[in-house]
Amino acid sequence: MKSICADLVLQRLSPAFGATLNRQLYECLREAILDGSLPPSSALPASRDLARESAMSRNTVLHAYAQLQAEGYVHSRVGSGTFVAEVAPDNFLSAGRPLAEPAAPRAPVRLSKRAQALLANASATPVQWGAFMPGVPDVTQFPHRTFSRILTRLWRAPAPELLTYSHGGGHPALRIAIAEHLRVARSVRCEPDQILVTEGVHQAIDMSLRMLVDPRDTVWVEEPGYWGFHKVLQMDAARVLPLHVETADDGPGAGWPRGRTPPRLIFVTPSHQYPLGAVMSLARRRELLGHARAVGGWIVEDDYDSEFRFAGRPIPAMQGLEADSPVIYIGTFSKTLFPGLRVGYMVLPRALAGAFRTAHADLYREGHAITQAALAELITGGHYAAHIRRMRVVYARRRAMLAALITTHLGPDYLDPQSSNAGLHLVLRLPNGTDDVAIAAAAQAQGVSTRPLSQYYRRGGTRRGLLLGYACVPEQEIEPAFRTLLSCLLPPP
Repeated sequence: MKSICADLVLQRLSPAFGATLNRQLYECLREAILDGSLPPSSALPASRDLARESAMSRNTVLHAYAQLQAEGYVHSRVGSGTFVAEVAPDNFLSAGRPLAEPAAPRAPVRLSKRAQALLANASATPVQWGAFMPGVPDVTQFPHRTFSRILTRLWRAPAPELLTYSHGGGHPALRIAIAEHLRVARSVRCEPDQILVTEGVHQAIDMSLRMLVDPRDTVWVEEPGYWGFHKVLQMDAARVLPLHVETADDGPGAGWPRGRTPPRLIFVTPSHQYPLGAVMSLARRRELLGHARAVGGWIVEDDYDSEFRFAGRPIPAMQGLEADSPVIYIGTFSKTLFPGLRVGYMVLPRALAGAFRTAHADLYREGHAITQAALAELITGGHYAAHIRRMRVVYARRRAMLAALITTHLGPDYLDPQSSNAGLHLVLRLPNGTDDVAIAAAAQAQGVSTRPLSQYYRRGGTRRGLLLGYACVPEQEIEPAFRTLLSCLLPPP
């Protein structure tokens, strides 16, 4: 605050004809208090410090402080210093002058058409925690003490390379740890030099589009699909065609977009489809891989919450089905650890890895190396795997509780049969014609957060439902929250 206040004085101090320097300083500080530049209760620098930094005599500063205190703009506490008053004396006057001139009217701000379309259908919400927010893990269970110990040790004497811009796709130790984890846990075929660490999945999507798609190129995206795909695609001006989610009755090529232009990218969530929760069949996976090879396109496989499967055999990643597959595999620690960590990763085909690393460093100026180093230790020390094992038990219990409540109060038909026994949310099916958007809004007004299924369709789908996240809801809060939701679904007796 000392240097900041001195900078403010030096910027605003303007010699006034006939005014002494202490009067000029008084006027400068008074105006800063009145316009909020020096907020209530903020500390002023010691007179000696302000005098030295602003090249004034200490007596000049003392006289200005004394006048401000006499008029009630500041007060001093012995041994503590001088502080701006909670309420400026001018505020007690019934007809004081305005603190600032009214702003002149401005012409309407012009945003790009893409920005206007994005804002008209914004999906991110300020509520990101509590029943039944989908896609959010229980962040209270994160092993923060272990992670804090690792970070504290690294911060004691950090190497310079941990505090500068990074280059090369992420901290080497983290890329090694991610590669080893994916080879074992997800049957991904990769080496550390194929790993690119990103700030979450959205950056990975954006990077794929910037590097591989020109304006008006064709991109296939699952329908319904993750809203984040749609938002980033919208800003990158790609031509999006819907790839309808596979059903049990589908034959080869069923639900594929019809068009002459082959896709440059195909976005899929094969191991746990978002939002429906279905698992893509092996036949459909091989079919898409063959199509991508044939047309020279790439598949972007989002494996966002595959670690949490509560029954049956684990579903291996699509990327590992073939050697050197045309798949960009992306994942994140947002679901397994906590979203605010903002660490995701891409597993790139060897033909793309070098170009993506160079472009990533130029576009995004890599950083957070010390956090990545700590995360690498969390993984290699076995803490990450232990956390996942522990949370599988917790989430399985919460999922079972929520599913039982739905079946008991609404019936089994309200549980989506496509949904696999995995992930962090359930789909509550609603009858056709139900206004799931209105129900979600009514529930939100009562403190229960959901997402309407119809909004996951690009042009409005016929299927209606609610996405109910259970991961971030303690067991004792699941039933009360569900009863609140139930009151929004059923008419009063």
